Amino acid sequence: VQLQASGGGLVQTGGSLRLSCTASGFTLRWYATGWFRQAPGKEREGIACITSRDDTTSYADSVKGRFTISRDNAKNTVYLEMSGLKPEDTAVYSCATDIQGVCPVVNGSISFERYDYWGQGTLVTVSS
Repeated sequence: VQLQASGGGLVQTGGSLRLSCTASGFTLRWYATGWFRQAPGKEREGIACITSRDDTTSYADSVKGRFTISRDNAKNTVYLEMSGLKPEDTAVYSCATDIQGVCPVVNGSISFERYDYWGQGTLVTVSS
């Protein structure tokens, strides 16, 4: 059983990247899946989430309008399309799942009360 985040890299300001969160050994469709990021010296921030029941999406205020979360059930994968990237988006990006299936938003950020699986992060660096 594994959850793997991938797709990070170096991109210039204003550029785009697509991150993937792929599950093996379990069906990702049954879980809410969230994307989280942590920059050096900063707290972890929940930035995007997609529910299990009806694929409702939620976003942190910091990425709303620039990032899009989606899922491909055939590939057992959740994606995070990032555009309009800024240097302040530089962070390690990870994904996590919650069998409760919902995406709580607290103080403008995604906030899982618990998680079932946490994927190893992928580094996104945005150069100015």
